Amino acid sequence: MLLIRAIVRPEKTGDILSELLSAGFPAVTKADVFGRGKQKGIIAGSVQYDEIPKEMLMIVVNDEDKDDIVKIIMRVARTGENGNYGDGRIFVSPVEEAYTISTGKKGL
Repeated sequence: MLLIRAIVRPEKTGDILSELLSAGFPAVTKADVFGRGKQKGIIAGSVQYDEIPKEMLMIVVNDEDKDDIVKIIMRVARTGENGNYGDGRIFVSPVEEAYTISTGKKGL
């Protein structure tokens, strides 16, 4: 199992969730987050904004589904033809175990 964490522009979240659902991946956790990337925030005139609002999507999947999900997120979250700063980041980490609280069942 793998945990995919995608930090994306808030305006792209609805489209990403719709595409994931259409592709058969309905289970997603979403959280509002703030941060900055390599661009070190945004400078507008004499004001620098350090913390940019983003949304983090978290999805635990079987290993074989990783590439499909990453491709969907990359395609839908990218702005412009070649993408732009601030489009986001995707992190993939191993998950050792998962349990359903209501049933006690192990696994997805």
